[in-house]
Amino acid sequence: MKTKQATPPPFDVRLMNLTATVLFAVCGVMLVAALAWWAVRHPVFAIRSIVVQGEVTHNSAATLRANVAPRLAGNFFTIDLEQARAAFEAVPWVRKAVVTRQFPDKLRVRIEEHRAEAFWGADSESRLVNTFGEVFEANAGDVEQDDMPRLAGPDGSSPQVLAMYRSLGPLMQPLDLAVEQVVLTGRGGWTLQLDSGAIVELGRGTLDEVLARSRRFAHTITQVTSKYGRRPEALVAADLRHADGYAIRLRGVVTAEAAAPRRN
Repeated sequence: MKTKQATPPPFDVRLMNLTATVLFAVCGVMLVAALAWWAVRHPVFAIRSIVVQGEVTHNSAATLRANVAPRLAGNFFTIDLEQARAAFEAVPWVRKAVVTRQFPDKLRVRIEEHRAEAFWGADSESRLVNTFGEVFEANAGDVEQDDMPRLAGPDGSSPQVLAMYRSLGPLMQPLDLAVEQVVLTGRGGWTLQLDSGAIVELGRGTLDEVLARSRRFAHTITQVTSKYGRRPEALVAADLRHADGYAIRLRGVVTAEAAAPRRN
């Protein structure tokens, strides 16, 4: 027994079905586009609120909003989040900003501020170094600490100089001396200034090499100065660039030299 095969619809019917399908698809796309255009243009989706989160010390939430809002363009759907992030990070003391949308009309911003650890550059400069070793511009008058050190060095050397400062500080503390300034020259030489006014030439080399000379100096300077009836506070200058020891100058003493302890 033979089965009957279905007769395909006529060509004009198939053409009409295809045309109807295309028309429905086009209408659907136009409807979606119209809805999108309405959403983009409708004032209900305008950015009406900026929520600031994070520990903010040098900028209030109101100040941040006032500084950044005029620089934002678009509504909830069209605003460029990367551009918004850059606008927030351009505000003084802002290190990092993460900007997200919150439907239907808010921006949520998480702020991380710089934590200043030192001044950077010459005495006339107001740049600062944060705890990550990054140099940033800010009003030096906003710094709470009056006793921050000053660091200086070639461009891009701030993390290295900060690491040296952090390593030298504990070496001077037992001597009742504090590090006020650390400078790295363009030729790789290190200079240290103490709160007593003393200038210490540390010389060139890797961090470990410079710290080895500095430890030798810190561990023996009290013994050396006591021979002349002085304390480390009497130090005027020291030169640690000698291979076998260091040279020092004390207040009230013409010259003095200290040899490094010899190994047995």
